[in-house]
Amino acid sequence: MSMQALNFGLNTIWVVLTAAMILLMEGGFALLEAGFVRSKNSVNIIMKVFADITIGTLCYYLVGFALMYGGDLLGVIGKSGFMLQGDFSYLHLSVSKDTFWLFQGAFVIAVISIVSGAVAERINFRAYLLYVVLMTMLIYPIAGHWVWGGGWLEKLGFEDFAGSAVIHALGGFSALAAAILVGARKGKFTKEGSSTIALPSNLPLASVGAFLLWFGWFGFNAGSTLQATDVRIGHIAIVTMLSAAAGGATMLIYTLFRYGRSDAPSVINGSLAGLVGITAGCAFVSDQSSILIGIVSGLLMMAATNWLEARKIDDPVGAFPVHAASGVWGTIAVGLFSTKGGLFTGGGFHLLGIQILGLAILCIWGFLLTWVGLKMIKLWVPIRATSEEEELGLDISYHGIMATHTSPEFIRLEEFFDDEKQED
Repeated sequence: MSMQALNFGLNTIWVVLTAAMILLMEGGFALLEAGFVRSKNSVNIIMKVFADITIGTLCYYLVGFALMYGGDLLGVIGKSGFMLQGDFSYLHLSVSKDTFWLFQGAFVIAVISIVSGAVAERINFRAYLLYVVLMTMLIYPIAGHWVWGGGWLEKLGFEDFAGSAVIHALGGFSALAAAILVGARKGKFTKEGSSTIALPSNLPLASVGAFLLWFGWFGFNAGSTLQATDVRIGHIAIVTMLSAAAGGATMLIYTLFRYGRSDAPSVINGSLAGLVGITAGCAFVSDQSSILIGIVSGLLMMAATNWLEARKIDDPVGAFPVHAASGVWGTIAVGLFSTKGGLFTGGGFHLLGIQILGLAILCIWGFLLTWVGLKMIKLWVPIRATSEEEELGLDISYHGIMATHTSPEFIRLEEFFDDEKQED
């Protein structure tokens, strides 16, 4: 066997393995969100994750991948490669196009899952399915082409190694638009404007979800090398670990001194914020910089959480604070700390300026396209669950079953459906 064939085989194993790790993150999203919401909506969370994986994968295969990695058209969009047909030699891949697609397909599922959490417990399930199509077929792929597919931002020198901007900031601002349009959960904010606490149904479940996400993030970041022999893999893994630890530790200590107790949801989201923050620069920053990135990510996550509350924007799982706030910071941090052109490493303001420009465009794109897309979806399907559906719980309303039959919200399904038939 030639050395070239051996490297190709090793790269294939590496990329398929890390793609599987990223796919396992969907289990993390499912458990995290199900643990953060009320038990009467946990099945709905699971079904949205399955919609992300099933419908999202098919849409990305049919159209999304081509728009993202197809032959470049004016630096804006891909124009070839629909259903993986055609020649992708211009990408200069270290693996087959099928293997590369698998890895990228796992990425696109993560983007839509960010939005899922922000609209938990009150979005109309049919409207959500239509939005999955929009995100995986259009919004994310076009933005991805700008940065990773040979588009205009890549040509400018914009750096985002594994997606703090393309995935997390874009997904976070899309989530913000969706949360605003769908509105807050019933009873979340009082008439006087104060916020009420909707207690998580199962924090141990949410913590297991966070651990699965943390595990999968090593595939997310290190797998983006696309090469099993890349000497940066170990460094990428350690800065990922350090930033996540710094984000979680910051929230553990902050809430302990601020509130007199270590707040579990804040610590969980602080660790996730650290992971988001390091994603853009994991291949470009030092160990010490990664700790600082994690600390600031945790603090910004908390600040963004308070910002949402002050503006009466309901985000049950903290999708915007974790992904948007930390994603924005992580992208800017590349311009500050990158060993290849960062402001604090002797590179001046050039890279920082490009990072800020690209970041602003991606955030506006995600917010605006989601806003317009949901407005259009609303012409066909209500985007908000009815008051009765929300009160009863989306599990029963949309899926006809509860997660457990020991929950306080449990009712006899036979009686519920009999009542519906009588009304019809």
